[in-house]
Amino acid sequence: MKTVGLKVLKNKLSEYVRAAENGETFLIADRDRVVAELVPPAESRSPRVADAVLADLVRNGLLTPALHPPGPPPPSTPVAPWTELARELAQDREDR
Repeated sequence: MKTVGLKVLKNKLSEYVRAAENGETFLIADRDRVVAELVPPAESRSPRVADAVLADLVRNGLLTPALHPPGPPPPSTPVAPWTELARELAQDREDR
């Protein structure tokens, strides 16, 4: 574990973030006082930011996951030709 000052960290942030991504841990110091840690993400952490945020919300009890998995995906082929859909839409609007 290495220690880095705020000024050095600010000037070389991307370098330290890449090192943390590769497994290194850094103590961040401000005037010889440790104020934070820069650590690699936990192995269980999703690489996608949105997934990680959702997982944290669930862990903190702020979000409840769905009880049932989502249904089948929508069909990849059209269910009807566009002309038929447009005709039905126009007819539905006329009925109002």
